[in-house]
Amino acid sequence: MSATLSKNTSLLKLNTGATIRAIGLGTWRSAAATDAYDSVIAALRAGYRHIDTAAIYGNEAEVGRAIRESGVPRGEIFVTTKLWCTQHKEPELALDQSLKRLGLDYVDLYLMHWPVRMRGENMPEGDKIGFPTLPNGKRDIDITDWNFVKTWELMQKLPETGKTRAIGVSNFSINNLKDLLASPGNKIVPAANQVEMHPLLPQQELVDFCHGKGIVIEAYSPLGSADAPILKEPVIIEIAKKNGVSAAQVVISWNVQRGYIVLPKSVNKERIEANLLTFTLTSEDFEAVNNISKVQGTKRIIDPDWEPFKPFV
Repeated sequence: MSATLSKNTSLLKLNTGATIRAIGLGTWRSAAATDAYDSVIAALRAGYRHIDTAAIYGNEAEVGRAIRESGVPRGEIFVTTKLWCTQHKEPELALDQSLKRLGLDYVDLYLMHWPVRMRGENMPEGDKIGFPTLPNGKRDIDITDWNFVKTWELMQKLPETGKTRAIGVSNFSINNLKDLLASPGNKIVPAANQVEMHPLLPQQELVDFCHGKGIVIEAYSPLGSADAPILKEPVIIEIAKKNGVSAAQVVISWNVQRGYIVLPKSVNKERIEANLLTFTLTSEDFEAVNNISKVQGTKRIIDPDWEPFKPFV
C-alpha cells in the first residue's frame, strides 16, 4: 500500500519566537555556474520558504539573486548564512559582506559555521573566505589566542543591529555547547545548532540535549552528502518500496518525524519538488531506520581535519 505524501509546510519555533519551516533547501556544493540560482528558484516555486547558504559555499550572490527575483516576498522566506572560520574576530564585518553578496538587508539566522578559528591574517586582502594553510599543508588553526566563546560574545551583538534576526552555531558538540552556555559572557542561547544528521549518524544524545536547552537542531547532509550513500541502504530501499515512495522521502520524513529541521540539497528540479513531500512512517518503519546505526555503527561523513582542535568531542 502506498503511503500518503503531502507537501510539508510544518513550522518549528525558535527560542526567539520566530518560526522556521521544518524542511529547507541546502545549497552546499551548489556553486557551479547557475546551480544555486536555479535550485533556489525551483525550490521557492515548489513551495519552499527556507533557504540555507554560507559564505564558504561561494554562492551567496546567486542565492540572493534568486530570492530577489523569485517573486516571493522577502518576509515569507527564512534565510540562513554562516560566519566563516577566518572571520571569527570580525563577525559584523563578515555579516555585512554576506549581506552585500546576497543583496539583502538582513538574514533570519546567522550561524558560526565551525567552533574553530583559522588565521586569515596572511590571506590576500579582500579574500578572507578560504582555507589558509601552514607550510606543512595543514590548516592554519588558531587555538592559542582565540576560541569560539570569544566569537560568540561578538556575535551576540548582531541581533541588535537588525542585520540578523537570530544567531546560532553549527557543528557544535554537547561539550562545546556546554562551554558556550556556561561562559561568563554568554547572554543568548543559540537559536539553532546545524549538524550532520542521518540514519548512520542519528546523534540522539545531541538532539535531546539541544531540545532541552531550547536549541533547534538542523540536519545537514541528511542523505549522506555527495552521492547520497544513505539512499543505498537496504533498509531504506525496502521501506521506500513498501510505501511507494522514494528512498529520499523515507529519510527526509524520518528526520522530520524526529522533531527537527532537515536541509536536503539538490540541483535537480524534480528532486527538489519531491524532497518537500513527506509522510508519517509507521512505528515499525521508524524503528527500522533508527536501528541502521545500531547494526552498522555510526558513520560521520563530514569530518575535516581541524587539528589540533577536535570539534566533535
